[in-house]
Amino acid sequence: MPSVQLYDTTLRDGAQKEGISFSVVDKLNITRKLDELGIHFIEGGWPGSNPKDVEFFTKVQSLTLSHAKLVAFGSTRRPKTKIETDVNLQALASAGVEVVTLVGKSSELQVTKVLETTLEENLAMIADSIGYLKAKGLIVFFDAEHFFDGFEANPSYALRTLEAAAEAGADCLVLCDTNGGSMPQEVTAAIEAAKKVTAVPLGIHAHNDAELAVANTLAAVRAGVSHVQGTINGYGERCGNANLCSVIPDLKLKMGVDCITDEQLAKLTAVSHYISELANLIPEGSMPYVGSSAFSHKAGLHVSGFTKWAESYQHIDPAQVGNQSKALVSELSGRKNIIYKAKEMGVDLPPQGKEAQVLLDRVKLLESRGFQYENAEASFELLVHRAKPGYKSPFELVDFMVVVEKRRRPPTQKDTEEMLSEAMVKVKVNGEIIHTAAEGSGPVNALDEALRKALLQFYPSLIQVKLIDYKVRILEESVGTESQVRVLIESSDGVEEWRTVGSSTNIIEASWLALADSLEYWLLKQKGGK
Repeated sequence: MPSVQLYDTTLRDGAQKEGISFSVVDKLNITRKLDELGIHFIEGGWPGSNPKDVEFFTKVQSLTLSHAKLVAFGSTRRPKTKIETDVNLQALASAGVEVVTLVGKSSELQVTKVLETTLEENLAMIADSIGYLKAKGLIVFFDAEHFFDGFEANPSYALRTLEAAAEAGADCLVLCDTNGGSMPQEVTAAIEAAKKVTAVPLGIHAHNDAELAVANTLAAVRAGVSHVQGTINGYGERCGNANLCSVIPDLKLKMGVDCITDEQLAKLTAVSHYISELANLIPEGSMPYVGSSAFSHKAGLHVSGFTKWAESYQHIDPAQVGNQSKALVSELSGRKNIIYKAKEMGVDLPPQGKEAQVLLDRVKLLESRGFQYENAEASFELLVHRAKPGYKSPFELVDFMVVVEKRRRPPTQKDTEEMLSEAMVKVKVNGEIIHTAAEGSGPVNALDEALRKALLQFYPSLIQVKLIDYKVRILEESVGTESQVRVLIESSDGVEEWRTVGSSTNIIEASWLALADSLEYWLLKQKGGK
């Protein structure tokens, strides 16, 4: 298998995903991370298109990259214009980079219907633009846009665009599945045809509209391309681009293409999550290799096999891509799930003892009542500790009451009425019953304030804990307001985050249970409860 160069276009093509808007600082930080990952070429953007990319190409000059080359992206000259007056090409020539990528049409229909020019003029646009940039001493990659659709409709013309680019001095001809609808066998056939008309190295740029971007990329490598384009997490317009977080480990671990080092591969999950954070997008848990669920095991049969032999239900060692295995706990679990999860928490349950079975039965009972522990590991950890002999909770819930009322505001205010919630809470701490009350913007907020008011007298460090997310799910919609509801609360102390769960036919009680678990869990971690 030939060597492969990796080309990342997250900063341009990836940024075209709906909802993404990278700042210049974001783009600089992502450039550093991609360099650490071992990417060979990083496409920084289109310097002639907007002020942000102009600023990026200025500031990126101060970065010292240890591995990657920065690339500027642009298009061929416009129809019937001179190179010297084309602002885009002038911006590319002065971007301060060694490598540029030029996109040009390789489809007859795209030329006549979109560019509204002649086929010969399009060939001249390709040749003139590449020749101009080569004369400036630049490395030039040619992105043959719509190549596979163009090859299907008029193979002769699609190949002529490649020949024009090659004759003008292009260093790589990148075949683009721009609409993302090609099949792997179509990609292979077109590449075989391209290899017959040029000796210039070929590349692949695949979109994912038919869920085949990764498959088409791998098929292209098997057919002989040596340049692979894609984005981290598959970000991109419409359905996205070829996902480098899948392409890279597929190449290295499955196809034997040593495109990055083992040490670089082990950074893949961290880079994926880092970029999703900067993109302000929740990481996709089910994403292969780097997703939080990629090596998760839920079924009891699977966990039983996994604990005996890791490869029984995993196709690779997750550490190779910087990920890790985990066992989930649910009504589908077996005792092995319970034992495995407890061990992760530092609690050893004997394989043949009753403790694991008792705990498993407890989980199944609670899940039948609406609790769910897959995404509420803090509540599950509390179940484990509560099952231990001698465990003493840092506080006990005695009683609570919530009142919601409508009050009149002073007539001078715009809104004459407001809703007010008041909670009264009784808890027992060290044998002493504390009775507190507090107001809040809603019933859950009022409960939170009243409970903290009681506990802060004994555990002042609880002031660090904040509720950062609150979700409610109705479990039985058919019974209307009598439905069982599940509440998931996410909390943070500014350093770590954890999730707890509560369930009841009463949304306030469900919230109360999840809230109490959140505070008890943090106190347990601070050794406030043992």
